[in-house]
Amino acid sequence: MSMAVGHFDIEEHRARLRKMTDEQLLRHGKAARDLVENDPNPLPVHVTQLNEARAEWRRRHPKV
Repeated sequence: MSMAVGHFDIEEHRARLRKMTDEQLLRHGKAARDLVENDPNPLPVHVTQLNEARAEWRRRHPKV
């Protein structure tokens, strides 16, 4: 059985993340984390979304 995810545009995803509030970004990141951690074979697009959410959070909140 094949699961078609469709076209994933990483730049479009990054732009959406930049527009999110911190609260929205946290919710999105937690949802992506749940998809990745609860699936023994997560879809690469979900892993990418999680990594991008984490990168956006680190960009906004760098460790000093």
